[in-house]
Amino acid sequence: MQQQVVWSPSSNPALIMLTQRPDFLPQADNSLADRFIAERDGPEGAYSVLREHDLQILFRPGVSPTDQLAAVIPIDDDILDRIDALTRLSRAWLERPPLRDTRLTVDQRRRFRLRLRAADGRMNGATYREIAIAIYGAARVETDPWKTSPLRDAVIGFVEAGMALIGGGYLKLLRHRRRA
Repeated sequence: MQQQVVWSPSSNPALIMLTQRPDFLPQADNSLADRFIAERDGPEGAYSVLREHDLQILFRPGVSPTDQLAAVIPIDDDILDRIDALTRLSRAWLERPPLRDTRLTVDQRRRFRLRLRAADGRMNGATYREIAIAIYGAARVETDPWKTSPLRDAVIGFVEAGMALIGGGYLKLLRHRRRA
């Protein structure tokens, strides 16, 4: 069973906040109303997900999926991430194929998993060599002397990076990296 993690709007700029559509705007067909899956209620409103598009939604207090909806996009440093999420919602609304969330590339996701596996192994008492065998296989680890092996350095780096992620660094993964 896979449990969806629900983030607050201040932590995850890809969470889309929806509110009542202003009365002065024309009504719009709400083709998504029955596809939102309720997750939980919070002080900010009702959290839901649109699983097939991998979108998290926050319905502001007093707003339901069947209402005429409008998005709330705070103007802040995360505005581009928020617009990206809204673009993915618009594709769902228009019944177009989903776009992949671009905050992490396939390679970054792979490294993320390796870092967490390495940190988990280390926290459970595994040596760096044992972690290397679990990641790379015994045959590959045994090709070089362990003390000077580049795999040893890689595993130590994975463990250190994994520990940093566990210590709160994972929150950076919720935002796109932007050039200054």
